[in-house]
Amino acid sequence: MIRHIVFFTVPDRANLEAVRSGLSILTAIPHARLLEIGTNVKTDQLGTDVDLVVYGEFDDEAALAAYKAHPNYQLSIERVRPLREMRIAADYESAMAVREPV
Repeated sequence: MIRHIVFFTVPDRANLEAVRSGLSILTAIPHARLLEIGTNVKTDQLGTDVDLVVYGEFDDEAALAAYKAHPNYQLSIERVRPLREMRIAADYESAMAVREPV
């Protein structure tokens, strides 16, 4: 399984809900096992820059690619990109993740 995590910052707090709404379009794409849009509750004293998080789980790289090829993905980008500042994305294979001390 591929885990897909994307972090966003929204410099103008007045646009936070518009960005969240734009990201919510992604939840209608059928290729994810799970897709969530979360608002950072900012409890980490050192990491409060991130405003929104997209978290997705996909069966494999093909499912992730199909998700990114879906028209709703482009629609979300068109709505969100003008309003956000930072975007950092990471994908990893869950089966290869470290789950105990090495």
